[in-house]
Amino acid sequence: MVVVSIQYLLPFTDKSCWPLAAAYWQPATNGIISPMHILIVHQAFAALDEPGGTRHHELARHLVTHGHTVTVIASALTYLTGSAVSGRVPWKQEQDGGEGITILRAYTYNALHKSFFHRLLSFFSFMFSSFLIGLGVKNVDVVWGTSPPIFQGLTAWMLARLKGARFLFEIRDLWPEFAVAVGVLTNPVLIGMSERLERFLYRRADQLVVNSPGFIDHLSARGGTDIALIPNGAEASMFSPEDVGADLRLAHGLAGKFVVLYAGAHGMSNHLEIVLQAAARLADQPEIRIVLLGDGKEKANLIVQAEAMRLENLLFLPPLPKAEMRRALAIGDACLAILKPVEMYKTVYPNKVFDYMAAGRATILAIDGVIREVIEAGEAGVFVPPGDPDALAEEIRSLASQPEYVKQMGLNARRYLEAHFNRPRVAADLDKLLRSLISNDQRR
Repeated sequence: MVVVSIQYLLPFTDKSCWPLAAAYWQPATNGIISPMHILIVHQAFAALDEPGGTRHHELARHLVTHGHTVTVIASALTYLTGSAVSGRVPWKQEQDGGEGITILRAYTYNALHKSFFHRLLSFFSFMFSSFLIGLGVKNVDVVWGTSPPIFQGLTAWMLARLKGARFLFEIRDLWPEFAVAVGVLTNPVLIGMSERLERFLYRRADQLVVNSPGFIDHLSARGGTDIALIPNGAEASMFSPEDVGADLRLAHGLAGKFVVLYAGAHGMSNHLEIVLQAAARLADQPEIRIVLLGDGKEKANLIVQAEAMRLENLLFLPPLPKAEMRRALAIGDACLAILKPVEMYKTVYPNKVFDYMAAGRATILAIDGVIREVIEAGEAGVFVPPGDPDALAEEIRSLASQPEYVKQMGLNARRYLEAHFNRPRVAADLDKLLRSLISNDQRR
């Protein structure tokens, strides 16, 4: 097995099985590699002017500054809400992604959040539509597939082989393992088929990429080789620790309050019912407010629960495009990251944590594992056991009484992100990896 990693990415760990075992990676090139045309197949892609995770749009913009051209084939539906990006679901719609970036929105069955069966139909519809649209994209050097959903990885592999391009397969979450762990995927036939597809794609990728070091062992055990760590991170320049969000605080009755902000998906895995239970335990602290910003399949149910519990200290806000998240995160004195207490979730690097760090906000982390190592190494927040509303409430109560300590953790977070997870640095390493991939191909 060849494990590729970047030296600065793992200062917080001494696990010898991780990366530095392979030494600091340098591009294997004997000459200048021409700028590339990179095709990204990503159903859940979100542009900077849309709600959701914008990792790929941010990376694409940096790749353009390195001379490359990027085409993205994405769903016509937003993954966060399941609604159409443009108000309708076209077969194909071109969207300007900025200089050097073309976004092609592909038809997707419009019932993403209706049920697991309908979600599968949505995944399969995008798999086929993105393949047919991808056939028309010319002069491609690298096809970049990403999972989940894993089915679009098959599309990316087929397009790469038909176009004579290199196939880079990125793993953002371990699917189907996560779906099985939370009880969403239970059919043994579907599980077996998904696992076979997973192994098939791992073994046929010219380059595997993970966004968390916690995924490396899993891929290796299933036949994956040439695994590179290009971690989640954030664009520090998009945020400012000096922002205090005074206008939003005033607009939502938060002036003078200690605000704990959660920003992200409201789904089954996010375990936000624990936050509601913690809010109930904090009802005797009128100076504390909890804000849940975002959307997702479970949001309507959470609102009903909060109303039934009469939680006057909890506020729901709608999702915002990434371009507006600077103002939104500024209202938080501390920010919350939470997932269900599932063993597999110890492997993840949640995007939101890095955004919190970039904004200079302390993280209240109800997720164990590799992301806890980041927060503790950077002295960037506090850990609470996942699934424990009492512990969460007590930690919030404690932090509210120590505003200067909270502020210092936020400043620590910003410095640590700038040193290790700032998007420009991560994108520069991705550029080196892509050039190495093409260089190795040319020398064969």
